[in-house]
Amino acid sequence: MHMATKRHLVKFSGILAAVSSLCAATAMAGPVAASYIVESHGGIAAASAVRKAGGRVTHDLPIINGVSADLTSAQVARLRKMPQIDLFADSPVHGQSTTPTASTAAAGSNVIEHYANKMVGADKLAAQGFSGLGVTVAVLDSGLWDSTGSAALGNKVITDSNGVNKVLAAYDPSAGQTMSMPDGYGHGTHVASVIGSPDTEIDGTSLGIAPMARLVAVRAFKPDGSGTYSSVVNALNWIYSHQFQYNIRVANLSFGAKPQSFYWNDPIDQAVMTMWRAGIVVVASAGNFGPTAQTIAVPGNTPYVITVGAMTDNWTPANTADDGVASFSSAGPTYEGFVKPDVVAPGGHIVGVMDASAMSLATGHPQYATASSALFVMSGTSQAAAVTTGVVALMLQANPLLTPDQVKCRLMASASSAVKSTGKAAYSIFQQGAGLINGYNAVYSQAANCANQGLNISNDINMTAHYGGPAHQDKTTGAFYVLDNTGNRVGADGYLWNNTFAKNQGYLWNNGYLWNNGYLWNNGYLWNNGYLWNNGYLWNNGYLWNQSTTAPATATSMTESWNTQE
Repeated sequence: MHMATKRHLVKFSGILAAVSSLCAATAMAGPVAASYIVESHGGIAAASAVRKAGGRVTHDLPIINGVSADLTSAQVARLRKMPQIDLFADSPVHGQSTTPTASTAAAGSNVIEHYANKMVGADKLAAQGFSGLGVTVAVLDSGLWDSTGSAALGNKVITDSNGVNKVLAAYDPSAGQTMSMPDGYGHGTHVASVIGSPDTEIDGTSLGIAPMARLVAVRAFKPDGSGTYSSVVNALNWIYSHQFQYNIRVANLSFGAKPQSFYWNDPIDQAVMTMWRAGIVVVASAGNFGPTAQTIAVPGNTPYVITVGAMTDNWTPANTADDGVASFSSAGPTYEGFVKPDVVAPGGHIVGVMDASAMSLATGHPQYATASSALFVMSGTSQAAAVTTGVVALMLQANPLLTPDQVKCRLMASASSAVKSTGKAAYSIFQQGAGLINGYNAVYSQAANCANQGLNISNDINMTAHYGGPAHQDKTTGAFYVLDNTGNRVGADGYLWNNTFAKNQGYLWNNGYLWNNGYLWNNGYLWNNGYLWNNGYLWNNGYLWNQSTTAPATATSMTESWNTQE
């Protein structure tokens, strides 16, 4: 045999052996397992059920009486046969990022405009000594950059104005360890800085709304911004279980996923309800899926929590007449008929801290970094939620005894709604809720019993009763409207909405407009088999988790996507 031919045969035999070995290894590995959330509603515990089916528990999730687990299709089939066990598929998704279109703002000073602090009255509160001191905020996001290791960031995030480390914990519960690479994405650092950075580089006022508040950074999202239901619920579970260790009073949830079930069946919504009942004020972004109706994201679709939409000053801080709701801001009502968002806050072109050389959001959009490479401009309901979280920290500093319901009530009661020069509502309550938050008025508000009336959160959590809101949709016109406590349509301006979006028509923020008396939309109707708020048709896609017990592959959670600056 020719030597070259012999060499080729030997090489080919080696390849066949390697392929055979790989096939054998694959066969030995068994069926491919996928990640699921498994919940128990009585009877056998979720962890026991998973083990009985032959699956592997990856994390305990007592916050929802469940676990996350790796399961094969055969194991899933076994679990589905068990009574009082619910399964939810858990698939990863990457944060949606798009290149922003040309902004109407000129480059230069407008790009680093800092207006949120003054717009919500935090500057007035700062002059009176309110800074968030003594309040701990948990930020569930992509992590927090250790700014001591970055010359560009300096100490703009992790220390307070006295140079004291304000980060009580920085943890990745999925990995079970302190963050070794805190925030490769940048979203979490930006959000945390909007809440509580003491930096005064721009105009002398603190960049953050509550610069002395303590932070607990909990990572649920990867450096590319992706996350899953199980990673988020695991992070929520960690916050809940460490509530008293760090005295966590507020949780900022600047992320969203499109709803695929009733709020009471969604694992993330279940977790935030448990946190709310435990005394943690949950502030959630409305979502960046607007401006059309019924686009409120999970967990902002939970009726109890504070859901925040975004507004913008339209790049003209000296002119309040053109302020308005941002076009990307998600609008209500929720699919169960609740009016959302509850309030709006500055979310257009918000300045925050980000390392332009190390974080993927910044490197992908370098035009929005400042000359110092330490500050970065972003738009989204993520930033609006962060501003609101900062205000809540100021409220709790002023009155530490406030319950979550009381915080929500006073925040809504002190908000200002956008009206046209004619005095009519510029936006409906499904777009702006009670209106633009006012931190100064919220701190001094004495409002009571105006949030979450008619709801029983323990019933919701225990699955003994559920609730629907007062919003309906006209079968003929498609317009959304609200019913009052007697079941009649509310005909007042702002309560009827035909899903249109108005912009730049000359608005004023008028404190005390129409719906600020009573908040009738916070009342809930006891859910029963005969109650369908949307004229007999509840879900646009016909899909209910409590009927199929399996979430679709799109049932994932993500940080807010990149938005065109507004």
